[in-house]
Amino acid sequence: MRDNHHITEEPCNGKLLSTVLETNGSRERLVEFNYTGIGVQSAKFTLWLAHLQLPFKTVKERMEQRAMMRRCRRGRRINRKLAFNKRAHRQKRFDNRRQSKLPPSIRANRELEQGVVDELSLIYRIATIAYEIIKARGNKGFSPVMVGQKWQIENLETYCQVKQVEGWQTANIRQHLGLHKQKHSKGDAIPATHAVDGVALACTAFIQYGIIDRQTMGWHGSVIVTPAPFTVIRRPTVCRRQLHLTVAAKGGIRRKYGGTVTRHGFRKGDYVEATQGAKTFHGWVSGDTEKQVSISDQNWQRLGQFSKNSRPIDATLNRINCDGG
Repeated sequence: MRDNHHITEEPCNGKLLSTVLETNGSRERLVEFNYTGIGVQSAKFTLWLAHLQLPFKTVKERMEQRAMMRRCRRGRRINRKLAFNKRAHRQKRFDNRRQSKLPPSIRANRELEQGVVDELSLIYRIATIAYEIIKARGNKGFSPVMVGQKWQIENLETYCQVKQVEGWQTANIRQHLGLHKQKHSKGDAIPATHAVDGVALACTAFIQYGIIDRQTMGWHGSVIVTPAPFTVIRRPTVCRRQLHLTVAAKGGIRRKYGGTVTRHGFRKGDYVEATQGAKTFHGWVSGDTEKQVSISDQNWQRLGQFSKNSRPIDATLNRINCDGG
């Protein structure tokens, strides 16, 4: 880890942010985005590294579950004692994939990356964004991943200049800088899996391979890669609102499930302070019951459940004064 004073002494005009996208492909050439590496680099220092755990798989599974529950509701609505031509079947509608929009899973990935870039733009003066281009072509000559990639590049161009880099160029720069990449167990949240590619991409603004003289090819420019703070970022594991549970309770009743709003005046993800006797807990609201609020730490592991008492709550500080449940 570096000393923090190196960051404050570094001039702002040479800072650069780079984003590299890592994919896991199958034999059917379907590409699933699971992780993203980000590196912030200047000519003299590596300022920040990040490992993003993308919500692709979670969003995809929940969208499939939502469609299944919707079909089941339609099936329960139909009176099967009537003739087929008199039943309340829904007419066939248009194909919603013909619209110019992204699949929800791809859009969730890109919005998480864009949110990180937006926060970094408030801290650093970004000069260039280096973005690794992939070629995930499907049977029709394109794929949702490539459509999302184009959409993301258009969004990033609102911040600064975007430099598109191909994968083989990233590998060459990484080898030139002597950066080790772990090519097995890519889900490990360590710099060697994906963040190292973010640093290599960031260095493309300072070094490049080209002609040195009439008969020689080599590397131009100079850059210094140093140890830097490493951060793992993921979305809170909050279950979004469902109309009802998948399995009905006794009597065929399906109560609602999930959501980000609790019945106690707090939203899931609010940073709060909870007291239990002489102990004080700081964490994030992760759930609730009829009488209690669940508090979790930064790893989204529950610290405990707390019951609100009659003392007032300071909503400005998101502070809960409650008794242990």
